[in-house]
Amino acid sequence: MFGMHHRWGMKFDHNYLLQVLQPIYILGTILSPQLKLPRFLSRYDSSHVKAFALNRMDLLQRKGLYPPPKGASKIMGVEVSGIVEEVGQDVKGFKVGDAVFGLISGGGYAEYAAIEQELAMHKPENLSFEEAAAIPETWFTAYQALFFVAGFKKGDDILIHAGASGVGIAAIQIAKLYGANKIYVTVGSDDKVSFCEKVGATKGFNYKTGDWAKQLSEATNGQGVNVIIDAIGKNYFAQNLDSLAVDGHMVIIAFMSGNIVDKVDLGPLLRKRLRIEGTALRSRSLEYQARLRDEIEQHLVREHFAKPDHDHLRIFIDKVYNWNDVIESHKYLESDQSMGKIVLKIE
Repeated sequence: MFGMHHRWGMKFDHNYLLQVLQPIYILGTILSPQLKLPRFLSRYDSSHVKAFALNRMDLLQRKGLYPPPKGASKIMGVEVSGIVEEVGQDVKGFKVGDAVFGLISGGGYAEYAAIEQELAMHKPENLSFEEAAAIPETWFTAYQALFFVAGFKKGDDILIHAGASGVGIAAIQIAKLYGANKIYVTVGSDDKVSFCEKVGATKGFNYKTGDWAKQLSEATNGQGVNVIIDAIGKNYFAQNLDSLAVDGHMVIIAFMSGNIVDKVDLGPLLRKRLRIEGTALRSRSLEYQARLRDEIEQHLVREHFAKPDHDHLRIFIDKVYNWNDVIESHKYLESDQSMGKIVLKIE
């Protein structure tokens, strides 16, 4: 279990972890050796978790700023991999002993988690449990933002903010796979610029050393891009409007710099017929998430990740921690140093 004797800075009391990690009978739960597995609902698999991955929503939930959806576990964690130990009576296509991975609404920071069959996928043999755990939230979010929301199509130019994040790296690769013309990213260091360009970005802009919006305008001859995937929010909103091409579409997936925007000229919205849309995955209906899962499983897992060398798609894992080191893993994610996913394994 997690150690309970540290504090995470002035604003985080470790008693929070003690509160949400108690062995209680809810979907996705930490279990002590003395407790039996809870009886899960008929559509669920109960899986012995081997690995789970971190997401920025975990940082917000830890601080009380991102409450889980109604009915979801209060325990953090939305993407896991593991071994099926129990199946509900209505589950089809999965059996005890199967290696699986998938998306859950909460409860991933646990030895056992419940996953709905509609969101579970069989783990290909050539994927490690750590790699599998790094797929669901990031690749689902990137694919959803590009295709379900932005209407991305072959030949589009695209700008991806936070390009070295898990979602950013997935979005770069998906956009390249499906025929983007130019792929631009913003990042916070020259090392991240080089990294993203190696992943497949056409050009990266270090926002700490230059004016990314001006550089993008120069790179596109003032035409802008067709699609922007934005995780930044407030600080980039005005520049994003200027950076979109006519009939461009911006998809907002997070507010890393804040969600209150002041004194912004909305003129470009009308002049360029822009569309701005926000999206979240965790609060979507099961039917929506299942449709997304089906596309991910077919077009990414089976056609690419299940093949040797993942058919040139790469799952970038920055660091793997033992789950006893969850505090250090959160600190590392908060430091903004990572390039790729942070995964915790349960041993």
